[in-house]
Amino acid sequence: MKKTILSLVVLATLSLTSCKNDKVESTEAVDAAVATEEASTYTVDASKSTIEWVGSKPAGKHNGTIALSKGELALNNGKVESGNFTIDMNSITVLDLTAADGKEDLEGHLKGLGKEEDADHFFNTKKFPEGTFEITSVATVDAVTTVSGNLTLKGITKPVSFPATIAVDGDNVTLNSETFKIDRTQWNVNYASKSVFDDLKDKFVNDEIELKVSITATK
Repeated sequence: MKKTILSLVVLATLSLTSCKNDKVESTEAVDAAVATEEASTYTVDASKSTIEWVGSKPAGKHNGTIALSKGELALNNGKVESGNFTIDMNSITVLDLTAADGKEDLEGHLKGLGKEEDADHFFNTKKFPEGTFEITSVATVDAVTTVSGNLTLKGITKPVSFPATIAVDGDNVTLNSETFKIDRTQWNVNYASKSVFDDLKDKFVNDEIELKVSITATK
């Protein structure tokens, strides 16, 4: 089964100073889950699937979305056995600003479309246009379902888990996560991070970003 997704974003707007340390590009991935022969494949409907994000800093916060470009889920007896998703990092969108407020500027910052030497402080979408997420396990304990998987951004793979509600309705399946957080610096998205740069004072962007995944797939 082809494996690929999810993925996620962070917001940025401030200036860099001296560096405390370099993040190590390491992988701690677990083997992806493999579906049984009896499983049915559901194809992600990109038009009905999205990732919502919220990034914050002392002066406030911004929110937006990222689109999923493709993916699939394998289900057996109504349970997800495996799956993968791809995110289009060039689709990063800011929803709380207008053009007059600097919407396009912030979107460009997040994509790393400014100066070439600064691109890698953001998501550097020219070099890394896609993010991927592949499911490693889906477990339900005390009526809470947790989806775990390998999230790859900027060529770096890290394990991520989040609570989710999975529902099957005929030939359709939905997977909706609760809001969860990731530390962007684990994927070398280091812009204005207090854990990476000195002397930022209140000119920093929080390392943690909030994400919410909503997926619809069809058999």
